[in-house]
Amino acid sequence: MVKDLFLSVPSPFNLTRKMLFSRGLMRDWKKALTLIMQPYGEVVDRYFREEKVKAPLVWMAAQSGPPPTEPFTAPFLLWHPLYHEGGIARPRGGSGILTQALQRHIEAHGGRVFTGTAVREIVIEQGRVAGIKIDEAVVTARRVVAGTHAVETFERLLPPSHRPSGRKRMRLGNGFGAILRLALDAPVRYHSFPGDDARRALQLICRDRHQLSAAYGDYLRGEPSRDPPIVAMSFSAVDDTLAPPGGEVLWLWAQYFPYTLAGGRSWDDLAGEVAERIVDAFEAYAPGTREKIVGSLFQHPLWLERELGLYRGNVMHLEMSVDQMFGFRPFLGMAEYRTHLKGLFLTGASTHPGGGIMGASGRNAARVVLNDLERRRWWPGERWGS
Repeated sequence: MVKDLFLSVPSPFNLTRKMLFSRGLMRDWKKALTLIMQPYGEVVDRYFREEKVKAPLVWMAAQSGPPPTEPFTAPFLLWHPLYHEGGIARPRGGSGILTQALQRHIEAHGGRVFTGTAVREIVIEQGRVAGIKIDEAVVTARRVVAGTHAVETFERLLPPSHRPSGRKRMRLGNGFGAILRLALDAPVRYHSFPGDDARRALQLICRDRHQLSAAYGDYLRGEPSRDPPIVAMSFSAVDDTLAPPGGEVLWLWAQYFPYTLAGGRSWDDLAGEVAERIVDAFEAYAPGTREKIVGSLFQHPLWLERELGLYRGNVMHLEMSVDQMFGFRPFLGMAEYRTHLKGLFLTGASTHPGGGIMGASGRNAARVVLNDLERRRWWPGERWGS
């Protein structure tokens, strides 16, 4: 059911239809709905007894941001079985290879892709979108799909007179995660399992749920986690294009880290200290890692905003809480990939079903745009023709 919800336009009709006619809900809809409304930290107790099994599952669910105690977050845990349907794949060379493949596909079909070119404004004519302004040139279009952060789209790219009032309701949150990217001169080795199989796996390093809760407590106080849970990724174990022979890339994603720190402190002052704290936490499982480090990049919440345009360091764009999910993402009235302006559509992490490299938002948005083009092709008032 979770898969069906994620791959659907989040209109009231679609959501109701998917929920009522899902195979799981048709058997016992009251039980299923109750389950969905629960916190993911409690749902896991329904299926498992051992904390060593529960902890990594809850930690994986926490990657969306909300804590294990937040209601209506069960889908963050319940989509894990989808791994058994589609498997786990990663492009050789990194996730950026996906965008390169997309570019080649667009160009093969007669499209053009401009990189390193700033979009200055979404052009509006007679109450509808007419194209975009690149530097001083205007590129006309029948439809414009904005995959930027919703704040960027509504607060900067749209002319002031066309900015919807609902944009003020969007909650960006206070960051929540950071990633330390390390270059090593030798492969990482785990104390409990020093073989290469451990390097190939995604390591969910979380002792128990108390560690995750304590990290979230630090976050609420405006403090970087003192004992952060970690997701360790060493993709060079399966992709030799990422590191020179004998070397390794090691990425350590950790939580929770607030964008705004208590006491008026700045990430510019704390970054080095917090990065060392993450390495310390990892060293408990892979001793000797620090001695192998030959390069590092710490992408803390402030860095994410400065360098990647992720406002307030939120990699999900907006908070992934119930008031900003499904038909409320990015806000009510703009949640079906359409906007208040004819010809302007949305996609990306600011829209349903949120962040993550899964393509669900783009797939859903593309279908909405195609349906709109097909319908308006036969509509007498369609000004732009086919």
